[in-house]
Amino acid sequence: MTEIKPVTLRDSASFRWIALILLSSTMFFAYMFVDVLAPLSTLLETQLNWSPETFGTVGGSEFFLNVFALFLIFAGVILDKIGVRYSALLAAFLMVAGASVKLYGVSDVFAGGGVGHAFFSSFLPDFPASAKVACIGFAVFGCGVEMAGVTVSKGIVKWFNGKELALAMGLEMAIARLGVFAVFRLSPVWAASGGVSHSVGIGALLLLIGFLSFSIYFFFDRALDRQDKALKAASETEPEEEFKISDLKFIFGSRTFWLVAGLCVLFYSTIFPFQKFATGMLESRLNLPTAEASNLFSYFPIGAMVLTPVLGWFLDRRGKGATMLISGALLVVVCHLIFALTPDSLFGKPVAFGAIILLGISFSLVPAALWPSVPKLVDHKVLGSAYSVTFWIQNIGLMCVPILIGWALRASNPGVAELIAAGEPVKYNYTVPMLIFASLGALAFILGLVLKREDRKKGYGLEQPNIRK
Repeated sequence: MTEIKPVTLRDSASFRWIALILLSSTMFFAYMFVDVLAPLSTLLETQLNWSPETFGTVGGSEFFLNVFALFLIFAGVILDKIGVRYSALLAAFLMVAGASVKLYGVSDVFAGGGVGHAFFSSFLPDFPASAKVACIGFAVFGCGVEMAGVTVSKGIVKWFNGKELALAMGLEMAIARLGVFAVFRLSPVWAASGGVSHSVGIGALLLLIGFLSFSIYFFFDRALDRQDKALKAASETEPEEEFKISDLKFIFGSRTFWLVAGLCVLFYSTIFPFQKFATGMLESRLNLPTAEASNLFSYFPIGAMVLTPVLGWFLDRRGKGATMLISGALLVVVCHLIFALTPDSLFGKPVAFGAIILLGISFSLVPAALWPSVPKLVDHKVLGSAYSVTFWIQNIGLMCVPILIGWALRASNPGVAELIAAGEPVKYNYTVPMLIFASLGALAFILGLVLKREDRKKGYGLEQPNIRK
């Protein structure tokens, strides 16, 4: 008699890919809001009197509560305790709430003396009141978006572990990168027709669609959990040991995990903070208007969007994850050195476009290999916490680096901010900031080499394929 293999929604290709689409679509809108102000640095400087330091501080504020209030650590514990679906709804709520506060901060209502304007204008006079409120809103949004990232990662592992895991993670990242492409194209257009607040307002409205997407996913996740519990009861297997806070020692005590986390924070610090300054850099180096510079940089996520699923497919079947991490870190160094050291006489659109393509390839290699590698290093019951600790460490860099770059940009260009505020047609020199980005990439490259050696010694399988035969 032939034994019938139990089937759950996970075993149906249609259902697991629909679940992926629901999870990914929310991240698409979330990534749009993350960078909705990134193409508008010049407009913010002229309209809202935001200096480079102010712009960098607002960008870094996204990660403030995650780092100093340890929200991401708690988010991982919450995720392991209450599961994917409830964590997803909580994350979506925080994103919408934070986006609403940020919208109010940059709105004409607030600038015209709205609630709180007098209070936020009464201290730190060199830091605009609009930026203070934007920081608060972006910090709350940052709690939601980072919790969503952790939740989506665990959700994909839940549906695809032992199947097309790296491909699924690659597609999720590709859809999120499409959000970056879209916002770099659309945000300047939205701002041209209604100012900065118009762009932020549309971004906040789109997050409501993301909330709806997570709400629909809730029912898929609940059905899968019920099926899993029924199968375990029918097979009379012992239930999995529940997560305990003491289990965190298995994460913090792993040297290899810390190598992965260190590589993560260094690499992502060369990407996301750079996105916030890339449009301004291209405006200055190529003497382009904001919309044209933003359009040029918008091709960066396209390379990542196309290649990441392909690399995920390769990783599932052939492996070589550690090698991908090293290669991606090396490419990001080359890209930033091109931006930093190419003489003005040689630096034109073709050179800039080539460097952007290199950055896109780099941004495909590292994430495609990084996130599917984490389940190979930790037990599944602490997977949410492992992702959250990794994201928390990453957030330290993502909070500090934009502030550092804003300070370095102004310090290496004395008097330029004041001239721009006065309406003078002057440009910033971005050499020092780009060398900082290149240095961070070089450190990530070194950690990648150490990680590959560690994998050879301990056999974690980072170079092995994900699909089990």
